[in-house]
Amino acid sequence: MTGVKLREGESFEEMLKRFKKILNRDRVLEELKRLEHYEKPSERRKKEMAAARRRLLRKLRQLQEKIKK
Repeated sequence: MTGVKLREGESFEEMLKRFKKILNRDRVLEELKRLEHYEKPSERRKKEMAAARRRLLRKLRQLQEKIKK
């Protein structure tokens, strides 16, 4: 369980901001969203393939821009 303690002289807003950073770093919210609904293995594979395709296209686009310069 992720938790933070209020530091000496720290405001609640600062502590909350620190807590949110920790959650993002540990990817807690992503995991919660992923586990919220059951996802069939075929759907998971489709999402992974789409993400891989996006990464590849982004990398190709960056290489093309590098070559043009």
